[in-house]
Amino acid sequence: MDPYSESNNNSHQDFSSLTTVASGSSSSPAVASTPSRYENQKRRDWNTFCQYLKNHHPPLLLSQCSGANVLEFLYYLDQFGKTKVHTLICPFYGHPNPPAPCPCPLRQAWGSLDALIGRLRAAYEENGGSPEANPFGARAVKLYLREIRDLQSKARGVSYEKKKRKRLAPQQDDNT
Repeated sequence: MDPYSESNNNSHQDFSSLTTVASGSSSSPAVASTPSRYENQKRRDWNTFCQYLKNHHPPLLLSQCSGANVLEFLYYLDQFGKTKVHTLICPFYGHPNPPAPCPCPLRQAWGSLDALIGRLRAAYEENGGSPEANPFGARAVKLYLREIRDLQSKARGVSYEKKKRKRLAPQQDDNT
């Protein structure tokens, strides 16, 4: 069994005196009582990270957590990845759809890691952490995500560039 799985429901109680703040809309009781998929995923991710800290050697308190610990967590998660990332020596390096299997490693996809960090960053602040001390927003974490994005983009031949918005051409007056 995975030592960092969500086997213990109160896995984050011992980490600090941070309190859980409910986030949700107060406009409708039905919405508040049924968390969204995003909120459920954020809670699961938060519990998994807290369990990781608890099982860390030596165990870490949330208040002791740094960007380096977040990077360790991301390295740990890489072993469960499902995205083939070709190495430089692979003949399929740069091909988005290789024609044959290869021994290149399976890794976590950049988009998954980016979304995970976003959810954990929000969960940290919702659980009482200050935005200035948020380890998920550390410079090292941002640089790591950028490096992974670039590496996977080149390895798979897929561009992750932001799409530019099309500007609406100014309408010409037909009366002139």
